[in-house]
Amino acid sequence: MKDIENVAHIQLLVNTFYDRVKVDEKIGYIFTQIIGEDWSHHLPIMYNFWNMVLFSAPGYVGSPVKKHVDLDKKTALNKEHFDHWLVLWIDTTDSLFAGEIADMAKNKATLMANLINMKVEMGRLGFETLN
Repeated sequence: MKDIENVAHIQLLVNTFYDRVKVDEKIGYIFTQIIGEDWSHHLPIMYNFWNMVLFSAPGYVGSPVKKHVDLDKKTALNKEHFDHWLVLWIDTTDSLFAGEIADMAKNKATLMANLINMKVEMGRLGFETLN
């Protein structure tokens, strides 16, 4: 298996991952409830996000923490959701790629899932989340 090398690989990873998420019994409803059937806006944001995370490329604009804190107000997000998201991400990455950048994608996702989960919980308690 090849490592993640370019935007086309990121698109493959993100598309494959969200194809799994959309039909997932544990977290799929969160995405379909918020995004609906038209993913044409969400997917390019995720391509840019992961391109920034993995290759320090410009193009992503946004605050993942704020998005998830706001989302939690619409539909409760808990640690089990983040843990399951992470399992799907790691499994998807491992099914497609192997190497240093693939490992980085899994490690960064782990850090983000834990950070965002903590910030969501802090937001519920009324603490400033410092996006």
